[in-house]
Amino acid sequence: MAIFFSVTAAVAWLALFPAARDGVLAGADRLFARLAAVLGRWGARAGNRAAESSQSARASSQRAMDLFGRHRNLLLAAAVLLTIPPLVILQLRQQVTLDGFEGGTAVASDGHVLELLRGERLAPPPELPPAVFVAAEAELLRSAGTVASAGEAPQAISGADRKWNRIDPAFQQRVLAIYQVMREQYGYQMVLVEGYRSPERQAALARKGGSTTRAGAGQSCHQYGLAVDSALYRDGKLQWDMGDAWTRRGYFLYGRLAQEAGLEWGGSWRSIKDYVHLELKTACREARRAAGH
Repeated sequence: MAIFFSVTAAVAWLALFPAARDGVLAGADRLFARLAAVLGRWGARAGNRAAESSQSARASSQRAMDLFGRHRNLLLAAAVLLTIPPLVILQLRQQVTLDGFEGGTAVASDGHVLELLRGERLAPPPELPPAVFVAAEAELLRSAGTVASAGEAPQAISGADRKWNRIDPAFQQRVLAIYQVMREQYGYQMVLVEGYRSPERQAALARKGGSTTRAGAGQSCHQYGLAVDSALYRDGKLQWDMGDAWTRRGYFLYGRLAQEAGLEWGGSWRSIKDYVHLELKTACREARRAAGH
C-alpha cells in the first residue's frame, strides 16, 4: 500500500498547505505556457503551408489553453482521484493480508501452490518417531493456560491418526503442496499432527472441551478425511508458541498458502483461532449432508 499512502499524503499536503498548492499551480501554469508555445510554433509552421489551417490550429490551441486555465484546479484533482483506484486495485491483487498478520511479515501471493497442484502427484513425507508427539503433548500440558498456543488444548495428540491414506486424495495433494512450498520457499518444515478422526474420538474431545474443539461426532471435517492439523517442526520439536516471532510468521504463511489453495484455515475463524487446522469446507459440507449430519 506504499503507493496509495504516497498519493494520499500528496493530496493532503496540497490541501493543508496553500503555499505548496500555489507552487504546484504555478508549475502547472509554466507547463501549460510551454505547451502553448510549442503549439504556437507548430501553428506557425503550418501557417507557411496553409494560412487557414494555421489560424484554425492557433484558435484550437488557444481554446484548449483557455480551458486548462479556467479549470486547472478541477483537472488536477480529477487526475489524482482517477489515479488512486487503479493503484489500490493493483496493490491488492498482488498482496494478501490476513487478519492479525503484521504488515512487516506479509508476503505477495506467488501461485506456487497452484502450480504444484497442476503438476506431478506429491508423495507424503516419512512419519516422525512417536516420541516427538509424546514430547509435544507433554509440552502442551506443561504450558496450558500460560502460553498462547497455535493448536488447541492438550488432546492426546500422541494417539492421533496420522495416516495419509485416510485423508481424501484431492485434499491430501493440496496439503502436501502447501508443505512443499513452506519448506522450499520459506524454510519451514510442516508435520501432520492429526488427519482422520473417528466419531468416537471426536465425541470424546467434544466432551473434554478445549479452545478449538466444539464439534460433536459427525460434525467435524476430520471424520471425513477432509481436515488436518499440522505443526511447524524445528530442532526436533513441534513448535506451538504464537508468542515466538518465527512461529507466528510460519503459521500465518501456512494460512495464506492454504487460502491460495482453496482451503479454509482455522486461524481466520472469528470465534476461535485454530492456526494448525485446514479443511476443504465445501466437500466437507457435502459429506456431512450425505451422512445425515
